[in-house]
Amino acid sequence: MTGLDRTTRADERPHNRLLARCSHADYARLGPYLKPIALPQKFSLYAARGPLDFVYFLDSGVASLVVTMANGKTAEVGTVGNEGFVGLPVLFGESVAQAGVFMQVPGAGWRMPAVILRRELEQSATLRAMLLQYAGAFFDQIAQASACAFLHPLEQRCCRWLVTTADRMPSEQFGLTQEFLAMMLGVRRSSVSVVMSDLQRRGLVRYSRGRVTILDRRALQAMACECYRVTKAAANRVFGEAD
Repeated sequence: MTGLDRTTRADERPHNRLLARCSHADYARLGPYLKPIALPQKFSLYAARGPLDFVYFLDSGVASLVVTMANGKTAEVGTVGNEGFVGLPVLFGESVAQAGVFMQVPGAGWRMPAVILRRELEQSATLRAMLLQYAGAFFDQIAQASACAFLHPLEQRCCRWLVTTADRMPSEQFGLTQEFLAMMLGVRRSSVSVVMSDLQRRGLVRYSRGRVTILDRRALQAMACECYRVTKAAANRVFGEAD
């Protein structure tokens, strides 16, 4: 199932935390333009330097923002789950994506034309304020992740990524290949394989055929670096939730 093949009931409401937090008036204006969309693994939301025709509000899954260098090497610079939306440059008047974005962990969500969001941002101060607050939290995430890559051991970073992903999913099981996880963490696949094998041996996760099951979330959180708590607290402030 790909693209707009996802089916939905007429009374289905988004699980995306931004859409859920919208005022009744804001959601009433956005709702008619939100179309359900399936987001399989590797699904491309934007190509680098491609047009920003749509924005995406994820209910589940993880989208990865990737920068590609002249030599073809890529690096992840940020992730988006059900706490945010994909298409942040639209908020600042941009019409072209500088980074490519694709689904790292499969999920589902809602798509709407970028031109509609631009129009509603001009008309609604409450919607604009909420999305700008999210933008601040997202930039905090990028800054924290940059420091994390330099300062924290691979095992701690891997645990952080696993529990952060679990927070964004409706269950403790999700699709994730070691190849993708290695790219996200900026290490060799063999290094990720060693860490995942150790976590599985200790009974914290189960990994098979590209699917991860979290078996002991509390233990993974305890092993994760401080960046998990810092970025989660930043996201919670957007929604007025306790850390």
